[in-house]
Amino acid sequence: MVYFRRDLGTGRNRVLDSQALARRIVEIAEDKQASDIVLLDLRSISILADYFVICSAGSDRQIKAVTESVTEVLRKEAGARVLHVEGTADSGWVLMDYGAVIVHVFAPAERQFYRLEELWSQAVPVVHIQ
Repeated sequence: MVYFRRDLGTGRNRVLDSQALARRIVEIAEDKQASDIVLLDLRSISILADYFVICSAGSDRQIKAVTESVTEVLRKEAGARVLHVEGTADSGWVLMDYGAVIVHVFAPAERQFYRLEELWSQAVPVVHIQ
């Protein structure tokens, strides 16, 4: 899947591959004060997606802020549209499917319960921001 991002210096769109998209999602989550952000490279172990971005948000309101920001920024910058969303902020887990990149935004209790990093322990960690 190919995405585009507007280069602020030139005003032109530039192509984003799945890794660049995943890294941009990490930046957006960090901007919204998400914590324990992990970017996992799944390419060598799964055909499900190229990357998982997993992060925690301290409240329903923050989960909503992170997911809304990811949606809006990627739509504006890259023309990327989320293909599917599962869960809601008040459920403690929202999954956003961007095709090659899947984003998981968890409340701390749900993240500890599901332990996706352990489940996908063979994936290569690319980024981990505490």
